[in-house]
Parts: sequence; C-alpha cells; structure tokens
Amino acid sequence: MTHIHIGLIGTGGIAGAHCHAFKGVEDATISAVYDINQDAARSFRSQFDIPQVYQSVEDMLTDPGIDAVIIAVPNVFHAPLAIQALKAGKHVLLEKPMAMSVREAMEIAHTVADSGLTLMIAHQLRFHPVINRIRHQIQKGALGNIYHAKAGWVRRKGIPGYGGWFTQKKLAGGGPLIDLGVHMLDIGMDLMGQPRPVSVSGKVYGKLGSRGIGVGGYGGATHSGTYDVEDFATALIRFEDDRTLQLDVSWAAHILSDEEPYLELLGDLGGARFKGGNGTLLTELFDQPASVSLQVEDRDENERTAQSRHFISCIQTKKDPVSHVQTGIMNQAIIDAIYRSSESGQEETIELPILAPST
Repeated sequence: MTHIHIGLIGTGGIAGAHCHAFKGVEDATISAVYDINQDAARSFRSQFDIPQVYQSVEDMLTDPGIDAVIIAVPNVFHAPLAIQALKAGKHVLLEKPMAMSVREAMEIAHTVADSGLTLMIAHQLRFHPVINRIRHQIQKGALGNIYHAKAGWVRRKGIPGYGGWFTQKKLAGGGPLIDLGVHMLDIGMDLMGQPRPVSVSGKVYGKLGSRGIGVGGYGGATHSGTYDVEDFATALIRFEDDRTLQLDVSWAAHILSDEEPYLELLGDLGGARFKGGNGTLLTELFDQPASVSLQVEDRDENERTAQSRHFISCIQTKKDPVSHVQTGIMNQAIIDAIYRSSESGQEETIELPILAPST
C-alpha cells in the first residue's frame, strides 16, 4: 500500500493525541506541522520528532509531498481549512465538530463530492473496542429494536481553556453541546443505525461559567477572557421511526459525576450500557435480570490508533469512512436545532439538506 504523508495543522492538546495515535499506523507518517504560533510549532516538532515546520498553511497545502492533513484548530477554522485543503488535493482528517453550522457543513460536503477525496470526521468512540462489541451484539439482533437511547458527558468542574477560544461563541460555536455533545450524538445515532431526526426539544444554560465557576484542568485559564457559551445542555431528539434519544452534557454543574461519557441503549429484547470505557449487556432470562460485562482486553487496539488506521485505509482503498460527511451534517443539524429550540422555547423541526451528486 502507498505510504501516506500527513501534515498537521494546529498544535493544541488534541494534536498530540493524533501524533501518538499515528505512531501505531505503519502506512502513514506525520511529516510536517504548522501552527500560527511558530514557536509552538517548533516546540511541537521537537517533542514529536516531526521533520518539517511550515511557515504557512499555503506552503503545506502546495507541497506535493503531503498527501493528507489533520485539522486540529479552533472550530471557526474547520470549514475554511477543510475546503482549502480539499481544493489543494489533500485528504482530510477533520477534528469534531465538522463545522459551526449546517451551511458550513454543506459547503464542506459539496467540496468533498467535487474533489473525490477522503474527508473523515474524528469521532474516536466509534472505534472503542467495547463499543465495537456492543455494535456486534446489535448486529446479531441481541437488543432487538432499539427504541430509546440516553447519552451524555457530564462534567462537574471541567470548563476547558477558560477565557480562550473554547469559551468564545464566535470561535467555538458553543460550549459543551458542540464540544462533548457532538461525540455522544454521533455514537448514539451510529449504534441506533443512523435514524433520521425530525425534531428536537432542547435547552442550554449558562449559569456558572460566566461567574468563573467550574473552571477545569483542560488547558490554561485566562480569567480576564471571554465566556459567552453555555455550560449545560439537555435535549430530546425524535426520529422519523418514532424512536428517541436523550442528551445531557455539561462542562460545569453542581452535580455528582464521574465525568465519564456514557451511553445507554434500550431495546425490546435487551439493552446495553457504555460508561468509563466499560460496557454491560442487559436482558432477562428465566424471569430474572441477566447482565454480561464487557471490558477492554489486552489484545485490543487503542481507539485513536484504530481511527487513524481507518482513515489511512479509506484513502488507500477509496472507501467512505464510517464518520463521513453525511453523518457530520446530521449531527450538525441536530446541534443547530437544539440551539434554536433553546432560544425559541419550542420544539424545533429538523429539515436535513440534500447533498446533490457532483457534476
């Protein structure tokens, strides 16, 4: 298989996670890095032994030796950089969220269709070994019809990078809903078989962060900076086949929490639970509750490495990634509708845009 040379755009915390993950992928190398802060880029290059630092994004994207890019920058730059990279002939691994709005997500999707290149949205939970075991049981029919899911990621004191881009709506698009909620929406809908959403009733609250409460250990805090996003969000999503998904996410809340992402699936034959990297299958046998525990095993590959390997495989085989543009558009449409519902105080309908075939 062709060896894929990757350029990394951005050197924040998630960029390091990508570097560690790709070290386990034989057919790919992170060969270059760019950051608007050149000192940070040079330091990152030394830390991860990356051959090249570029002075600009344009220099990276015009280099024929770079086959693909990882976009790991503030959310406001996701769509413009993804479109720029695709037009330059580069495959793209795009950090979540896909975009700041459905309109931006559609612009990315049209560019992907025109280019014929691979764009994958980074949702590592899809590759978690316990999630894969739950998925296998769903495919076998062990849960029957999954009629409801409960998904969430509730932090008690976990506002990231207080005062920086994470907490500014113009740069991030929102708070925990667009940061954590998109992960939980994505994996919940994936395991439910990608049902089509039709409406949502939701509410977002900004009660603590604006008062400096709930600052967590994720990134440095600038208390003189801006905080104008929510710190808690809740929603009920309805699907066209009469199924539902309940979502709760927070960066800051006066609540007891182990701060682990969780997902519960309710089926008419059985259920499943994922939390803290472990899983449980639930059913009833001989009139008694029965449960089977699922754990990560020594032979399992780390989910981020598995995600990286899948991205490279999709480039090499020209197959669609599991987290492709259509799933990204659907996630974004739900998030946009939750924000609209919170503002209107009413249930909002979701009209998914149609991606026309490329001419």
